Amino acid sequence: MDNTSNSRSNRAQGLLFTFAAFVIVIAGMRAAHEILIPFLLSVFISVISHPLVVSLRAKGIHTGFSIILVIIAIIAVGFGITSLLGTSLNDFTINLPNYQKMLQENAANFFAFLQDKGIALSGKAILERFDPGAAMSLTSSILSGLGNVLSNALVILLLVVFMLLEGTIFNHKLSKIFGGKKEKIDQMDAFSKTVNRYMLIKTGTSLGTGMIATIWLTIIGVDYPLLWGFLTFLFNYVPTIGSIIAAVPPTLLALIQLGLFPAVVTLIGYVVINIAIGSFLEPRLMGKGLGISTLVVFLSLIFWGWVFGPIGMVLSVPLTMTIKIALSNFNKTEWVSTLMDDPSVGFSGNK
Repeated sequence: MDNTSNSRSNRAQGLLFTFAAFVIVIAGMRAAHEILIPFLLSVFISVISHPLVVSLRAKGIHTGFSIILVIIAIIAVGFGITSLLGTSLNDFTINLPNYQKMLQENAANFFAFLQDKGIALSGKAILERFDPGAAMSLTSSILSGLGNVLSNALVILLLVVFMLLEGTIFNHKLSKIFGGKKEKIDQMDAFSKTVNRYMLIKTGTSLGTGMIATIWLTIIGVDYPLLWGFLTFLFNYVPTIGSIIAAVPPTLLALIQLGLFPAVVTLIGYVVINIAIGSFLEPRLMGKGLGISTLVVFLSLIFWGWVFGPIGMVLSVPLTMTIKIALSNFNKTEWVSTLMDDPSVGFSGNK
């Protein structure tokens, strides 16, 4: 009886200690977000870039030169994005108060129209609680936040260089850590490859989604199509919910700029793009075990957004997916990974 009581007491103490440690770690992450966000972006860029370094090395190019070529490509992409989006973001930020005012007026006119038709709704009360311009403010905050982070570009690039160098000797270090234990090395290797695969596929499909959205908005005539295409690219990393968030600002802008029909066409275009890529192409490329529940997506969006701010919302699912992949590679924690699975793509029973 005493042994059972002691066992329960030890278990309770262990859970309490784990919870306290978790709270302390999260509080520390939130306090140190200005340092951690550039670091996480560096990890994000390194994971995407590592297969390029491996590919160049396989062609006989020296490791150092391969990394230099990849860094030059990253700088070129960063410079291109900054050049293309800088003016659009600045113009949009200046015009944002006018857009918000126009949205408020359109919403008020809509409620007045409903009242004329005998549908009694308190438009004023609804508008006080739900600001239709909030989505545009969020867009501006996210893109401005990303711009502020990229002001640490030199630090991020240096971290990427060192991480890519470390990546080339990672397996050798693993064999030293685990003393040649093949099972442990295979687990870590599987984790690394799965994260790389997920990030590459997700980046590819996000890029495709953003490009198609940009072309669609250009055809319709919505202002700042490159800006909205880039936002679509970023939020495509957040399954289901991200697509909705990315579609709202250009749809609202189309409404106040061009009218109701172009706004509906804009929204339909986003729905078609996301069904085609998000619901059909991406699951087939990902396969089983790389899906994530919509509830987990929503909770991770709130949690990482609270910890790291607007940038945390963009990085929320890649961070959560990395944790999920890590959990799935160990027998004791595999059940947690299974709970996080998307039921529509099956369970990750096999590793």
